[in-house]
Amino acid sequence: MQESFKQSIDNLRTNKLRSFLTMFGIMWGVISIVMLSAMGEGFQQGNQAVLAELGKNIVIVRNGRTSTQVGGQRAGRVVRLTIEDARALKNGGRIIEEVSPELMRGGVAVKSAHNAASLQMSGIWPSFQRIRAIEVSDGRLINEADNAEARRVVVIGREASIQLFADRNPIGQPLKLNGLSYTVIGRVRKKFQDSNYTGRDELRLFVPYEAMRRDFPLLGPFDTPDSISAVIVAPYAWVADALREQMDSGAVRGVFGALGQTIVEKEIRGVLAPRHGFDIDDTEALSLWNTAVESVMFSKMTQTMQNFFVSVSLITLALGGIGVMNIMLVAVRERTREIGLRKAIGATSRSIHRQFIVEGLVLTLVSGALGFVVGLGFCGLINLAPRPARFSGMIVTPGTAMLAVVALAAVGVLAALYPAARAAALPPVESLRYEA
Repeated sequence: MQESFKQSIDNLRTNKLRSFLTMFGIMWGVISIVMLSAMGEGFQQGNQAVLAELGKNIVIVRNGRTSTQVGGQRAGRVVRLTIEDARALKNGGRIIEEVSPELMRGGVAVKSAHNAASLQMSGIWPSFQRIRAIEVSDGRLINEADNAEARRVVVIGREASIQLFADRNPIGQPLKLNGLSYTVIGRVRKKFQDSNYTGRDELRLFVPYEAMRRDFPLLGPFDTPDSISAVIVAPYAWVADALREQMDSGAVRGVFGALGQTIVEKEIRGVLAPRHGFDIDDTEALSLWNTAVESVMFSKMTQTMQNFFVSVSLITLALGGIGVMNIMLVAVRERTREIGLRKAIGATSRSIHRQFIVEGLVLTLVSGALGFVVGLGFCGLINLAPRPARFSGMIVTPGTAMLAVVALAAVGVLAALYPAARAAALPPVESLRYEA
């Protein structure tokens, strides 16, 4: 094998231009695998990161209207959420990990010592911040003591902070909210959020629920002091994983219940239906947005795109393999007398076969290794450029490297098999008579 490898390298050096042109096809195929796989992975991770800015695998529950008659009550009745609904979901949900009510108010007159604005505000439990990925770059988040004592403290969105304080640090600064004095305790980090249900978090104010319930209750004609705008629910992680696995396999019966409800939605309706007197299968009674389903659909879409990219690159690599086979057939014809001479002095058909197999593998693997390095270099250069929010850059994974290695080995062996068999089958006497 060592001698076969040495001879293969010598043959590549003897025909430098031909070897380079042949290797270029393999190199380009490997570069395509690396770059297209890295691009697909970058889009997949970027999409998941953007979706997670709203909150990873959460369900947003809002008021709805019944579509069926239940217990003598008419259809079309409005179902209004209260703080007791949030507590019921927190205490009665088997697959629900965290819950928070949200009390929303728009058009709040906000005034700092430097500027004024009209902004949206939400009253929340501290768990809301974990569910909705509310994180601060300065200061701190709302804690349990803030909510229990109904403290007039506020976490401000990044762009709202710029409107009210320009480039100043807002932590510890007073704010007037409809004339009431609040203190800024935190500023939300920069969020690449392109989906929402009430507005971007960077332009919002967050205050303890109990403080907002006291200072800014809902004022609709049918609202009560206990009315809330929405309930934010986060199921356990295994629920979202099960949904993803079931949707990938197509066996959705275990995850989806009646009328296309996921098990999370089914449980939410199961807890709230007895409280509000609507049918558990009435999908109109509550407005539910399950971001886990959206996340799975985006994941499947980007995975399909990535599979297409990989298929295209494998076709390119296969075309390079055809080029290798063609060049090796030419080499067999050019070296017919050499093959005959080697057989005449004792070389076996097996050794000739092995020689050409090794040459094909060396040609493929050397060009593949160069292509992989060049592909990594291109990925690194692209990652230096500015990127959109839904693209996390060119991400080369171990799976990409393994795919390139396996594809290269397969192409190398397949490209060399037929030329090697032709060379091994040449009769020594006729080979010695051959004139190129």
